Amino acid sequence: MSPLLTTPRAPQSPPSPHRRFTQAAWGALAYNMLVVLWGAFVRATGSGAGCGNRWPLCNGVIVPRAPRIETIIEFTHRATSGVAIVGVVALCVGAFRLFPRGHRARTCAALSVVFLFAEALLGAGLVLFQYVEHNASAGRAAYLSAHLVNTQILLAMLTLTAWFGADHMSRPFRSAPKLILAALPVAIVVAVSGAIAALGDTLFPAASVASGMRQEFSQTASVLQRLRIVHPVLAIAGGVVLLAAAAKAMRCGPSRAANIVAALVFLQLAAGGLNIALLAPVWMQILHLLLADLLWIALVVMTLETGRISEPG
Repeated sequence: MSPLLTTPRAPQSPPSPHRRFTQAAWGALAYNMLVVLWGAFVRATGSGAGCGNRWPLCNGVIVPRAPRIETIIEFTHRATSGVAIVGVVALCVGAFRLFPRGHRARTCAALSVVFLFAEALLGAGLVLFQYVEHNASAGRAAYLSAHLVNTQILLAMLTLTAWFGADHMSRPFRSAPKLILAALPVAIVVAVSGAIAALGDTLFPAASVASGMRQEFSQTASVLQRLRIVHPVLAIAGGVVLLAAAAKAMRCGPSRAANIVAALVFLQLAAGGLNIALLAPVWMQILHLLLADLLWIALVVMTLETGRISEPG
């Protein structure tokens, strides 16, 4: 057929401001996940003191000269964290300009800024309190746990911002079933135990699985070594709870996130077993954390989906 006889296509309209906002919110979430993963890389490679015990300056200067590899790794994390702050603040400004007063996207965007600044301060505290490199104190484990909880809440707030931002007006929203709500703190507890186990793997590497178990049950084992065995137990128990929550969501109505949660639970358990078998190499720790973050986000979305289609109970 001649090109002259073809029917011209109707011009496509540009995406609406609300759709652009939602895309930007999901993009901000993805970027912050990368920042979180790079932070884990800093810890796994022992590069937390790459800029010395100075913050926000790096070894006393804004941009380090002739840096070591540890300095490059730590400075990159600080720089990408700064970009994340700018991006989330811009997202919050966009939410207040686009949505009416009282809209949930406004509230969640503002909370995202709050928890991101808290994230930056907690990261600074790791350096200033010298909870880096070979520090194996219980204080570091507790501080790292608080940092992890704040990170999970930050990712949840960004997810909520993207989710609620898809609605022009705030719609009525029901509470999700209690089992699904209970899965959220369970997931955080498992994640905290995973962060402590990862710290133990970094500070006390084992030559084999058997030698690692001997370290954990030794009378001279440190607190971090003894806690390392707790994570696999909590992961299995938590996985059962998350699978039960996913099954509950499926019974409430169609929920694509519930299927994703169930699949990620099995994938994460397999990755955890592989991480133990391989003696927790850095790349496997990062992959394990990535799956954990994806599972957490899917769980948050599943809770939101269920809240819209189910009655409380």
